[in-house]
Amino acid sequence: MSNSAPARDDRPWSLRDELVGLSGVVERNLYLVRRYVWWDLAFFIWTVANTLTIVFIARGLEATGATIDVNRAATSLLIGAVIWAYLGIIFEIITETVAWERWEGTIEYTFMAPLSRITHLFGMGAFALLYGLVRAVLLFGFCVAFFDLSVPDPDYGAALAVLAVASVSFVGLGIMTAVLPLVSPEKGAQLGFVAQGLLLVVSGVYYPIEVLPTWMQWIATISPATYALDGIRDAILDGSGLSAMGARLVALTIIGVVSIPAGLAVFAAGERFAKQHGKLKRSG
Repeated sequence: MSNSAPARDDRPWSLRDELVGLSGVVERNLYLVRRYVWWDLAFFIWTVANTLTIVFIARGLEATGATIDVNRAATSLLIGAVIWAYLGIIFEIITETVAWERWEGTIEYTFMAPLSRITHLFGMGAFALLYGLVRAVLLFGFCVAFFDLSVPDPDYGAALAVLAVASVSFVGLGIMTAVLPLVSPEKGAQLGFVAQGLLLVVSGVYYPIEVLPTWMQWIATISPATYALDGIRDAILDGSGLSAMGARLVALTIIGVVSIPAGLAVFAAGERFAKQHGKLKRSG
């Protein structure tokens, strides 16, 4: 009788095993951040500079004599820039799941490891949320101090609740677009950035969606960023509580409930296609 341990697929499902696997994915990505810490610092400085440039738009309008509430306009732009930086990094990290593996030369090992694909992708999502949250807090705090902005009566609890639900939706969308580099090593990563750019245009990051053409406003209704930005701005600028976030939270929940299983199904189909056509190891 063999004393060897049973194969992963022969063992009964265990929540502990899945949690260990998920934490392993998060830990590995933390090591990658440490390895490329200077790149991360450079990108963070670029994000800070970009955000400051955007908020200076409100100061520029004041300098031209425009009659606006400069503090409110600057805070609204800052919220848009910070939340988009947060949601964007979640989308980007998950979309680049396959690209990172190819870059590190570990794609075949990861896709053959005794780890369920759901745990693998959720581990990437958990890391993206953690990493994005740290960056967003640092970015918001630095910019508020830099501009000496006044936020009289914010409800940060409601803002965080909206952001948490929106994050789930973005994880689902990120998983869906993560399949692109898997099935197309040559163009997949670029198409992921195209999808991110389209969400940026239609979600009202720096302007109300009412200024968009009607057909773009329809697209905005299925973007989780639209509801996240509206809800967080109301919570921080006007002090709106959770009771005022009902419709937005419902919309974000529906998008999340649809996007997570849809993303997993799309990724599973893409993984089968990539394995059948020998695309896992290819980098171009």
